Amino acid sequence: MFATKAASLLLRRSAASASSSMAAVRGAGSVGSGIAANNLRFLSSSSTNSTATFDLTGSFETYNLETSPNNTIDMTKEELLSHFELMYTMRRMEITCDNEYKARAIRGFCHLYDGQEAVATGINAAFEPEDSWITSYRCHCTALARGGSVASVLGELFGNVDGQTKGKGGSMHFYNKAHNFYGGQGIVGAQVPVGLGLAFANHYNATPGKPMQVAIACYGDGAANQGQIWESANMASLWNLPMIFCIENNHYGMGTSMDRHSSHSDYYKMGNHIPGLRIDGMNVLAVKEGMRFVKEFVGGGNGPMYVEMMTYRYHGHSMSDPGTTYRNREEIALTRSTRDPLEFVKRTLIDAGFADAEQIKEIEKNIRKDVAAQVMKAKASPKPSIEPHLFEYVFTSNGGKEQNEFPPHIRMPDFQKSKYY
Repeated sequence: MFATKAASLLLRRSAASASSSMAAVRGAGSVGSGIAANNLRFLSSSSTNSTATFDLTGSFETYNLETSPNNTIDMTKEELLSHFELMYTMRRMEITCDNEYKARAIRGFCHLYDGQEAVATGINAAFEPEDSWITSYRCHCTALARGGSVASVLGELFGNVDGQTKGKGGSMHFYNKAHNFYGGQGIVGAQVPVGLGLAFANHYNATPGKPMQVAIACYGDGAANQGQIWESANMASLWNLPMIFCIENNHYGMGTSMDRHSSHSDYYKMGNHIPGLRIDGMNVLAVKEGMRFVKEFVGGGNGPMYVEMMTYRYHGHSMSDPGTTYRNREEIALTRSTRDPLEFVKRTLIDAGFADAEQIKEIEKNIRKDVAAQVMKAKASPKPSIEPHLFEYVFTSNGGKEQNEFPPHIRMPDFQKSKYY
């Protein structure tokens, strides 16, 4: 077994972070303790213990920028608990997907997001509902964050009518226009030109003199050298569009480490003259503050930005990949023990005095119970029928105003079974 250069970079950063200084705690009656990763220290809490300030020093690297995100962030107890609850729900949902796939209740392609929960949660916390979001085929958790539920996600994976896209999309094709989530994308990198179109629409529809809604296209390091991404970056810069190119760098393009598939591994610098920002993607508070800065910059009419999230996936590329033939188990275990995004939030809650270990265990217990109940609800949903489900949402004669219009004639393979409406 061996550790690649890309993995070694991640492990060196993990080890340095794990051995960093203990948390400095200042505030009435508070007791300091260490946070063993993610470059964050609890600095202080309010007298009512309802707000805490955290140090983010070392969480960001900038490129072609005169300003940068703040090195501190204020969080309320409610905000931090909500982030933890969403992230833990994501983790339990993806573990459930793994189990259901192995039980053959889920078929086909299935790409899991566990380990990367801080990225989707932090982006969602920084964004407004009106901002546009499109991502790759690893999209279950983004769909959950952007207006979905465990039942609608699992229902889609089971191929049932109550799934988020009515059982027609499956793992790679979630979609929720009402929440400005424009889906996963089954083709590597193909979401980025669509994201560019969303940015163009936001620019076109913007109110003069006011900040624009932004668009973000998330893709992996394995897609970062796609030609269509370079073309999109050129147009975004040329037209000064509110576009965010977000690379979720989990260090492997399928089973190929980034030092073997890319001659340029500082992805946030890939935009040439386009500004860039690298963020610790295992730290949800760093992601939230970093994306607040990016949204303000891009939405303020300053053009696009490249953002690189340094993150890690625990599962293999997909369910057919054990994830241990190109990286060793020690690498995965070290990341889990030193940089796990969920353990980080739990430690942060405790250090800030927002919750104790027993309270966190109770929250986890309730979430596990709720996820199990929603899985049963998803399983109870029926499969789509040929009629009407096969023919819904495939035809329009008035520009899409009627969402469930049927054509006058549907030609079936057996002409005698053709449909007339």
